[in-house]
Amino acid sequence: MRSSLRALPRRPVFLLAVVAFLVAIVVQSGELGSSDTTHRLQAAHSFWTSEPAVFPSEYPEFGVHGRDGKLYGWYGIGQSLLMFPFDVIGTYLARLPVLSGYQDDPSIRVIFVSFCTNILLSVLTALVCFRLLRLFEFTVNEAMAGVLARMFCTTHLHYTQNMMENNYIMLLTLTGLAFQYDWLRSGSRRALLIGSAALGLNLLTRLTTGLDLIAVGIFLLLVSWFTGVGRRALLDSAVSYVKIAAPVYAVFFLLDRGYQFYRFGSFFNTYLGVFAHERKMLDPSLPASYPFETPFRAGFFGPLFQPEKSIFLFDPLLILTAIVTVVLWKRLQPEIKACVGAFALLLLGSISFYARYTVWSGDFAWGDRYVSTAAELVAFISVPLLMRYRAQLGRFVRTLGIGLVIASAVIQVASLAFWLPLEIYQMETLGHPTFVVALRFRNIAAFALGKMEAWGLTNSAMKWDEWDYVHITTWNFLPFVLKRVGAAPPWVVETATVLWVAGVVTLLGLLVSIYRKAMRGDFEIEGDSASA
Repeated sequence: MRSSLRALPRRPVFLLAVVAFLVAIVVQSGELGSSDTTHRLQAAHSFWTSEPAVFPSEYPEFGVHGRDGKLYGWYGIGQSLLMFPFDVIGTYLARLPVLSGYQDDPSIRVIFVSFCTNILLSVLTALVCFRLLRLFEFTVNEAMAGVLARMFCTTHLHYTQNMMENNYIMLLTLTGLAFQYDWLRSGSRRALLIGSAALGLNLLTRLTTGLDLIAVGIFLLLVSWFTGVGRRALLDSAVSYVKIAAPVYAVFFLLDRGYQFYRFGSFFNTYLGVFAHERKMLDPSLPASYPFETPFRAGFFGPLFQPEKSIFLFDPLLILTAIVTVVLWKRLQPEIKACVGAFALLLLGSISFYARYTVWSGDFAWGDRYVSTAAELVAFISVPLLMRYRAQLGRFVRTLGIGLVIASAVIQVASLAFWLPLEIYQMETLGHPTFVVALRFRNIAAFALGKMEAWGLTNSAMKWDEWDYVHITTWNFLPFVLKRVGAAPPWVVETATVLWVAGVVTLLGLLVSIYRKAMRGDFEIEGDSASA
């Protein structure tokens, strides 16, 4: 037992779990990050309390009428189920005598839900990502670098602070990919069952994650094709796959349809259809095609090239993936070719699906939140590939790759500095198009120097909502938010600040330690020393 405990600091899985744990703690603001997630939490709260899923005062800005004239949200049930246990615990925690006097935002319940949910997602995603990269036969160093790149150099970091559905979808898709690939390699029925359950659970989160399910299926087909599997063997694998995966997918699809019937009295419509019908009743001037009335060209090229939402600006590792795969295509292993190909198709499919959507850009979000998860799935593989093939890539590509990794990390850390609506409010006067990433760095410099007014970075739009104004005019981390709101006792703010600083210092120290261990090859896997 003592020997096992002493070995923990040398085990990659343990180190990555601790890094993910610390990241999820230090980036939290105490808020859920978006009104969408707040409404999903209220839906979870309504499952076990007498409170409604949607308060009447929120209508017509939010909510649609369903069975018995009750108001419901139009989202899937997935994220609400994820937050449900933490909502129960957080509610009772807030009622403790020592905490019951604090009722302001961020509330005790919301703080607890935000911290617990994001910690869980962060740690599990790190572990699943490491497992997948090891299945792809990357070395320990390469796999750890890939996990850290996904954690710090993609929009996954931003959505660890602002808890939309993205990271949950990422976890489930990665899990489905890792376990179904394990099945393809080993024939393990258990692995296929776990992978299928993860992808099926994704359907409860957002029906468009059916595209993720299809992408994983395409990945399996591409691996078989690239490895030269015969037609008979491929057919046998397909039959085995369908026998296990199809019933699992059917169960989760029926659960989604059951939730739809519970709210809106029909198994066959979608929440988008119900939403569109009600919006048109409230506003007859809306076009018949609403909410898919955007010209396809605008919604397709916007996520690619618009400076306010371009996936290449918010996830620059996409550029590195494209360069590395083009240069090295003939050298890449079949599973790497299949992974890049399948998830590039997923990215293209996601962009195409949302291209005509009324808010294709994801509206109040850092980047295009509808396609950012697909972008992350393509982007994170670039760093392990850069490390594996650094000798073959040449000096220019290696230097460019390192530059893109650094730029990606800086952009993602900058995304945490302020609550995401800041630049959206500023664009009311700055106009369109606006280079949002550059504007974020300008905001950081101006706020640090006390020059927001002098540099013309405040406007009346920022003050339309008093609650929003308070939250976008401070650093978006819990101690600073608590201090800015001014409702928490000073000793609470001071304690939170000390713990936050200690968390940041510990995280940085751990990252330095991991780097040194990687340079020495000083990692241990399953009790045996492993070459890095």
